[in-house]
Amino acid sequence: QVALVESGGGLVQAGDSLRLSCVASGDPFSMYLVGWFRQAPGKEREFVAAISRNGAVADYGDSVKGRLTISRDDGKNTVFVQMNNLKPEDTAVYYCAAKRGAWGTRTSPPQYYYWGQGTQVTVSS
Repeated sequence: QVALVESGGGLVQAGDSLRLSCVASGDPFSMYLVGWFRQAPGKEREFVAAISRNGAVADYGDSVKGRLTISRDDGKNTVFVQMNNLKPEDTAVYYCAAKRGAWGTRTSPPQYYYWGQGTQVTVSS
């Protein structure tokens, strides 16, 4: 099992950058594929990014591609998301999630076993 805690959210202006962190405790984090999702009020949870267990492969949602980079430091049990050129439509609660399943289901929230509590990102225009 693993417990996840996100941090790094906040209120920023359009065009600014933020780095979100997801710190894990429990099992070695390298055992898990890690994903980030976001959910805005009244909308479904949306896939943002995922990184493979060894950090060699990453994938991004279409809405953030080119503006976001996911990375991991398993020595610190942490996954990072660097978000650049933020837009008002990026406003949402951002969640970190972990699973031990296949890479092929990385974009599907129900496939993830463990979730953090979320961190709010608000982008003003």
